[in-house]
Amino acid sequence: MKSVLNAYGRALLSQLHGKMLVLSIVPFLLSVALWAVLLYFCLQPMVDYLHLQFVAHDLFGSSTSWLNALGLGVLKTVVPPLIAMLTLLPLMILTALIFIGVAAMPFVVRHVGGRHYPQLEKKRGGSIAGSVAAALGGFAIFVLAWFLALPLYLFPPAALVVQVLLWGWLTQRVMTYDALADYASEEERAELRRAHRWQLMAIGVVSGVAGAIPGVVWVGGATIAVVFFPFLAAASIWLYVLIFIFTGLWFEYYCLEALQQLRRRHEHSTQRAVESQSE
Repeated sequence: MKSVLNAYGRALLSQLHGKMLVLSIVPFLLSVALWAVLLYFCLQPMVDYLHLQFVAHDLFGSSTSWLNALGLGVLKTVVPPLIAMLTLLPLMILTALIFIGVAAMPFVVRHVGGRHYPQLEKKRGGSIAGSVAAALGGFAIFVLAWFLALPLYLFPPAALVVQVLLWGWLTQRVMTYDALADYASEEERAELRRAHRWQLMAIGVVSGVAGAIPGVVWVGGATIAVVFFPFLAAASIWLYVLIFIFTGLWFEYYCLEALQQLRRRHEHSTQRAVESQSE
């Protein structure tokens, strides 16, 4: 794991670079603008719909009994808004992830590759369309698992573990593609994913710890979260953007170093094969 820690330290130093701090502004503004419109038109109708469903199916009685049994009776008045917020949270993650991939990752790649790996050949085995496809495909699985795990939010420690694992899987899937899109061929990317699957997952899980915090904090202060949801949503998007940029830097340093080592091994193997043939 030495290479993982080395990439972490390099990413941390780069995160403090002025360009990286400024870079977070664009995806943040894009995400906030999109969600300001969506929340204005959709949040209240969504909460009203959930409230009607709870009344029509007598779910308030069941949820109140359940929450009282768990010692969480204080949440009975905010169950529909809280469900709405937890439903929207993964969509906010998706938009932040896509905007980072499209608007920020190209700059992250140039920043890391241009400064630290100028001699590394670009084989361009990926594309923006591929990045979006990887994000959407991974998110489809992510959101299904997210909804299935919603009941675990009644037990914040269990919810935290599930979020961390989901984030770890989604992050390594998307960020590995973006980190290698310009430099690696499809074959090299597949080989690196196989050879470094546990290291990549470890980076994703550590990043997932930070990414899980906003959702768990919302549940921990559910009543306040409902009242100040628009402001908490904006703050969460900003946190997600910062986390994604740092994670992008971390994956970029690790993946380019791994790619450089892979090519050196291939060159060495080729050279030895040529020498053995000449003999």
